[in-house]
Amino acid sequence: MMQGRDPKRKIFLIATEESGDRLGSALMKVLRQRLGDGVQFVGVGGHTMARQGLETLFPIEQLSIVGFAAVVQQLPKILRLIRETAEAVTEAAPDALVIIDSPDFTHRVARRVRTRNPAIPIVDYVSPQLWAWRPGRARTMLGYVDHVLGLLPFEPEEYRKLGGPPCSYVGHPLIEQLPSLRPNAEEQARRDGEPPVLLVLPGSRRSEIRHHLDVFGATLGRLQTEGRAFELMLPTMPHLETTIREGIANWLVKPQIVVGENEKRAAFRIARAALAKSGTVTLELALSGIPMVTAYRVGAIEAFILRRAIRVSSVILANLVIGKDVIPEFLQEDCTPEKLAPALTQLLTDSPLRRQQVEAFAQLDTIMSTGNKSPSVLAADIVLATMRKGRRAGLDVYSSVDAPSDASDF
Repeated sequence: MMQGRDPKRKIFLIATEESGDRLGSALMKVLRQRLGDGVQFVGVGGHTMARQGLETLFPIEQLSIVGFAAVVQQLPKILRLIRETAEAVTEAAPDALVIIDSPDFTHRVARRVRTRNPAIPIVDYVSPQLWAWRPGRARTMLGYVDHVLGLLPFEPEEYRKLGGPPCSYVGHPLIEQLPSLRPNAEEQARRDGEPPVLLVLPGSRRSEIRHHLDVFGATLGRLQTEGRAFELMLPTMPHLETTIREGIANWLVKPQIVVGENEKRAAFRIARAALAKSGTVTLELALSGIPMVTAYRVGAIEAFILRRAIRVSSVILANLVIGKDVIPEFLQEDCTPEKLAPALTQLLTDSPLRRQQVEAFAQLDTIMSTGNKSPSVLAADIVLATMRKGRRAGLDVYSSVDAPSDASDF
């Protein structure tokens, strides 16, 4: 494969969100340790990947589009970036293409690349949530993905059952961050002390925050009116601080707003319980040992679609990893102060609900273990193995399934 070409290994990476940018950066760091100056990185990424030597084709902020209406409005630009990115990959003819999360964008690029040059190995870092909805994607991915790097331990079995491409569990990045999530003796004393610290986590996107702030504020006001004592903390990121401060202006209970990742982790280490929007944060809280009540609200159109698509008993990530619904979830019309407040009250006392969650969370270290290798090292191992194997074995698979066409993008 390398004959007549630059001896440097060329790896094309695509990450369009901050979380993917962090994964890509960690992967690049290990790959550079393995290959030294013999690797060249090209592609799409953010500031963290740029520090590892990636020059991005376009700023990933161009894809920070939230909400159905916004996507429709920006559709011509999205389609253009998909085409341009696929063309850049094809022109670069890399030794491997690594697509990182953001499947609505990255998978459409991958399908185009596979059609134009089936010899380019493609690794998908972060599985789409096909175990939750649209399971048919697994079989479709067999036509344009050579290996999936799963962050969750149950994902390889899901791909096997659904007839998808090979999938390996490489571990969630959170398991590398446990020391920053777990309290020391002094912090544990504060976690056990009075009044209890209660976290409120309304989301990491402005649309999520708008959907959750009013009902969360009313829930906390109800707790205070009922005489429940607590110290309220609301962790957020710098770019959302103004939105948060404006949104809590009318709250009866004013939280202490803590800004930044380090400050958020410090708050986690002393918290007794949390009221959180459903999402990755539920796994972060569970690994921190913090019992929680979760809630989720979306717009009417999104709710209509999701109700007909979801195929799992729980949308709570921590519940899915544990394999048991230990965390209560209040979705859409159930997301009300009347239902959230009593559940939170149980978590602020030594209740059966609280004990059940604490006991279940204690199992996570074992469930999510990757042995003595970090997720980024395991991911790099598979990327390098896929590069060495090339597409020789995969071409037979590709020819046995329907080749995806560009017309299937939308």
